Amino acid sequence: MQSIIEFFSNFVQRPDKVIMQMIETYGYWIYAILFTIIFAETGLIIMTFLMPFLPGDALIFSIGMIAANDEQNHLHIEFVIPLLMFAAILGDNVNYFVGKKFGHWILNQGDSFFLKKKHLEKATDFFNENGKKAIIIARFMPVVRTIIPFICGTTNLNYRIFLTYSMIGAFLWVGVISLLGYFLGGFDIVQHHLEKFIFGIIIAANLPLITRLIKAQFNKNKKDAI
Repeated sequence: MQSIIEFFSNFVQRPDKVIMQMIETYGYWIYAILFTIIFAETGLIIMTFLMPFLPGDALIFSIGMIAANDEQNHLHIEFVIPLLMFAAILGDNVNYFVGKKFGHWILNQGDSFFLKKKHLEKATDFFNENGKKAIIIARFMPVVRTIIPFICGTTNLNYRIFLTYSMIGAFLWVGVISLLGYFLGGFDIVQHHLEKFIFGIIIAANLPLITRLIKAQFNKNKKDAI
């Protein structure tokens, strides 16, 4: 258990070093590992319980940075971007059809091994407020990005609409963040202060949720004052 906690602690602080260690150990199998991580975070709703704060955004940024500086050429940006886009879209589809088939049954269980009720309520409110564009915005929000496709399936959102927004979201999430890592990762200031950049990415990714929580608390205090 301690080794798992240590692994995720190291990953959050310096994901680039963790990924480089994986490359040294597994070589080109790193593509399959990265595919599995992105697929799991977007496609397995159980991840909201097991690893709710897995920073996929920081992972993708680091992948881009490593691809730009990897002297052994284990990671090629032109391969890794479409691969991880496909992983994200495939994960969304799995979650959508799980929601379509088992959504109402899972929701009736309340808090369970699969899903925390508070996570579901927040994601549902977010979806109701933002509509279909929530599928795109949620890509940049840990936990929410895993639950939104499930909600879309449960509410029987038209599949073509869902798939279109899912593909746009995957393109922006993987493409933009990995290219940022690719082009910014060559600067010494980014390499020497990656922890601060990672922290900034995590804050930026959660900004919509943080803003919503602050607004909800403000409205609650306003009502209490009345």
